[in-house]
Amino acid sequence: MNRIFLSLLAVLLGISASAATKSKTISVKSPDGQTEVKVTVAEDIRYDVISKGETLMAGNRIALKLSDRTLGENPVLKSSKIRSVVETLKPDFKLKYAEVENNHSLLTLTFKGNYQILWRVYDDGVAYRIVTSLPGEIDVMEEVVEYNLTAAESLVGQLPRGFKTSHEEAYSRVKVSELNPDRMWEVPFIAEFADSKIFVCEFDVEDYPGLFLKPSAAGVLGACHPHSPTKFEDQGDRTVRFLETSEWIARTSGTRSFPWRYMLITRDDRKIAENRMPMRLAPASRIDGSWIQRGQTTWDWLNGIPYGPGIDFVGGINLETYKYFTDFAQKNGVKYILIDEGWALDTRNPYVTNPEVRIHELISYAEERGIGVILWLPWLTVEHNMDKMFETFADWGIKGVKIDFMDRQDQWMINFYERVAIEAAKNHIFVDFHGANHPTGLEYRYPNILTYEGVRGIEYRHNCLPDNTLYQPYLRNAAGPMDFTPGMVVCQQPEFYKGDRPVTPAVGTKASQMAQVIAFETGLQMLADNPCRYDMYPDCRDFMCGIPVEWDDTKVLAGELGKFYIVAKRSGDTWYIAGLNNSTPRDVEIELGFLGSRSYDVTAFVDGPMSDSIGMDYRCHRKENVNAADTPVFKVHMARNGGLAAVLE
Repeated sequence: MNRIFLSLLAVLLGISASAATKSKTISVKSPDGQTEVKVTVAEDIRYDVISKGETLMAGNRIALKLSDRTLGENPVLKSSKIRSVVETLKPDFKLKYAEVENNHSLLTLTFKGNYQILWRVYDDGVAYRIVTSLPGEIDVMEEVVEYNLTAAESLVGQLPRGFKTSHEEAYSRVKVSELNPDRMWEVPFIAEFADSKIFVCEFDVEDYPGLFLKPSAAGVLGACHPHSPTKFEDQGDRTVRFLETSEWIARTSGTRSFPWRYMLITRDDRKIAENRMPMRLAPASRIDGSWIQRGQTTWDWLNGIPYGPGIDFVGGINLETYKYFTDFAQKNGVKYILIDEGWALDTRNPYVTNPEVRIHELISYAEERGIGVILWLPWLTVEHNMDKMFETFADWGIKGVKIDFMDRQDQWMINFYERVAIEAAKNHIFVDFHGANHPTGLEYRYPNILTYEGVRGIEYRHNCLPDNTLYQPYLRNAAGPMDFTPGMVVCQQPEFYKGDRPVTPAVGTKASQMAQVIAFETGLQMLADNPCRYDMYPDCRDFMCGIPVEWDDTKVLAGELGKFYIVAKRSGDTWYIAGLNNSTPRDVEIELGFLGSRSYDVTAFVDGPMSDSIGMDYRCHRKENVNAADTPVFKVHMARNGGLAAVLE
């Protein structure tokens, strides 16, 4: 009897083992049937991405390694459900669109062990996330995020030197066959295939570190996440030294949703810059944001000292200078003035102000003129004063803060961002995160976050080259709002560049600088030049100060990754067109069919005949009653490092 029982048990165990490892593939297609994801459940969980019948990625692994188990190792699939979702979303902040379609196929895979993987498959992309229902807290030791790019030709993105980064590296284009196993990649990045491109990013990152990737095998990128510090000490006023670091990448609630890993798939570079995926994947707002006013601000860091006719005071970090900035803002419909480093007597103490600024008198002066004041701070000062600083600032009448030098995205720092957002919102203060990572959805949960830096912008001066800037619409700005600080009116071609603070030029042409104010999307658009210099060019000043920051529609009319970019944006009944060019002169034809049957009066700023050598050269053309029937194509020449800025009213 015992031998029979043992034999039967062996058979049953064999059947059980076979059932557990038996492979099962679930396929889900987009509404139009052109995008497909195939998820294979066997010894692990893997997926393939297919677009228009072409397999772009195959065998990408998914797993979540906890301290006591690995979700996705020998998985047991309990159920799979597919349903169609058809809906239209209306974002609180119209970064690109007033409405966004969110039509997709939703696949829910439920596994033994209290976890799921959710898949959304769109006509133009795919996204997945892990969802757990586990008791208490869990320690996440590693998340397996994998992108098999052996079918790709090259990658375009940023390669930081380590986890401590301001995310301001210049973009690199690297052949997949030449990936360096010792160099990390950031998201977003773009994988270039023979006929397609995939924009890879993450979204809805909460209580969790940001994603970096390293080549783990030939042509395969695998996740590497920073570990959080558990003990650290101040190093100066804006950074810390880690004394102890956790073994885990996240200690978090066991019942939660993990970040979306998403891919936008296209054969048309223009569609990357029109990226709707963040709006589709966005979490709901957790605050009443009816008090938030987005708009433009002056900025004093690069060009803070007024000079010239009519300036009868000594400029600098003082009350007279900021009153001058305030008067300019009032006259030109600019909502805010931003006071950068220097307003506080000590950057570590946000309560004792520079007596030359006389901040309370300045705030009253600005309030009387309908202008809000924004103050700069290093993040470490905010951290040490989180309990009362925002309440104090609200009592003073401060409208916003610019917080700088975080330069990390471990779990601790990601949670710092959220704590700031919460405390600022309680006191009706908005936030600009400088020295920051790319947007990951916090700006939707807390729409008082108006923008993030995390970009090589104008403050890099002669190292902010248009050849790099031309990647921004397709990479950094495609991920979310971007604080690039455009709008300079003194412009030089790179080989003639001379200047620095407090009289700083931009690289490129004046038309390209004006175009950036339209092209680069943000909830707080900084005008990076000095009011005295704007007043020297009143036509340029009036144009730039009239550009909105919210858009009802966005149409990328022409463009190629890293080469040029032509976009049309609508606010109400008014269209704006921006063109940006790299270092190769270019003639472009802009089709005006998007105007429909209506006629418009056009004001256009274009590169002048000497712009190839003299970046200041520009022309302003005006034409009435332009319509698509009479003028189906608008022809324009963009100089090297040049551009185009136009308004159609």
